[in-house]
Amino acid sequence: MGVFEELQARGLIAQTTNEEKARELLNGGKTTFYIGFDPTADSLHVGHLLQLIIMAHMQRAGNRPIAIIGGGTAMVGDPSGRTDMRQMMTPEIIEHNGNCFKSQMSNIVDFSEGKASMINNGDWLLGLNYVDFLRRVGVHFSVNRMLTAECFKSRMEKGLSFIEFNYMLMQSYDFLYLNQNHDCIMQLGGDDQWSNILGGIDLIRRVEGKEAYGMTFALLTTSDGKKMGKTQKGAVWLDPEKTSPYDFYQYWRNVEDANTIRCLKFLTFLPLEEIEKMAEWKDAQLNEAKELLAYEVTKLVHGQEEADKVRAAAKAIFGAGADSADMPATTLTDSDFESGSIVITQLLVSCKLAASRGEARRLIEQGGVSLNDEKVTDFKLELSKAQFGTEGITIKKGKKIFHKALIG
Repeated sequence: MGVFEELQARGLIAQTTNEEKARELLNGGKTTFYIGFDPTADSLHVGHLLQLIIMAHMQRAGNRPIAIIGGGTAMVGDPSGRTDMRQMMTPEIIEHNGNCFKSQMSNIVDFSEGKASMINNGDWLLGLNYVDFLRRVGVHFSVNRMLTAECFKSRMEKGLSFIEFNYMLMQSYDFLYLNQNHDCIMQLGGDDQWSNILGGIDLIRRVEGKEAYGMTFALLTTSDGKKMGKTQKGAVWLDPEKTSPYDFYQYWRNVEDANTIRCLKFLTFLPLEEIEKMAEWKDAQLNEAKELLAYEVTKLVHGQEEADKVRAAAKAIFGAGADSADMPATTLTDSDFESGSIVITQLLVSCKLAASRGEARRLIEQGGVSLNDEKVTDFKLELSKAQFGTEGITIKKGKKIFHKALIG
């Protein structure tokens, strides 16, 4: 089975511009392709993870990936999938975010000599002369055709800014530049990037008279069509400082039953034959499949040592009900206490188990909070410093979220 068939069997491929040629190129193992990553935050998230895993599949088959850090395109902002304009970022923030991306990408894709490249599109976009760019690139784009693109259509009711309207031209120029300077003939991306990818292919055809190719991949979604990677705390990040390895593991351990096999196909390198056998599992066996998913994805992002630690911690907490040093923890300071005590609702907020004291109160009233295995019924409960002792207090939210509150 070639890499194209592998991706197809895993359900990853959404659209291709020329399926027969894409199959030939990727299975041939010598194709240079690229995926772009705009540094809109200081960490990659779960949505990016899928793209990196696809790059790794391609690379293992002998193809050469180019990861584009969008230092130039992030100055404008991609309107795809947005209902409003992205917040403008300073060049300093964009540079910082891009540097954060680089180390995280290297955990999954091999960027050693000659095997892959990581390039910042700010290197060629930020120095462009705008009038010259319009004459060389803008002349090849039809406004009428651009407005039919899904990324623009969805924004027309609320308003599309002119700066965002330039994004498709910039991404298309990226593909042209990479084709001219790095022999790149294929662009990959999420299915929401289809219009932008077609723009680049058409630009290469018009300017260079060459054929280029594009492929998009299914988005990582829940069974009801919502993008995966969001929790009550926010996005599920690859940075361990933003989403702890334990919380990362638990996110995958708690995926809905209907999505378990799909996630195993999308986010692990486990053989398809092994995954297909798990599709028949139910109840306790299905929980084993979820544990395997959580372990494999955590190992991929955070390394085997960290994955072993958090798996052991989870088994200790959920199996024997024991405490664990690897449980997520918050260290409280004097500023968290008022007159020597802290109200339970504020404790939940301080530990980021609730977004507000109002939300914390509702959790308590619904019976969703326990302290050291005792259910909390009073949302006005005050806890003194002495009650935390040297071991701290274990907070349980719902059935599966455990957190340790300590005194600094």
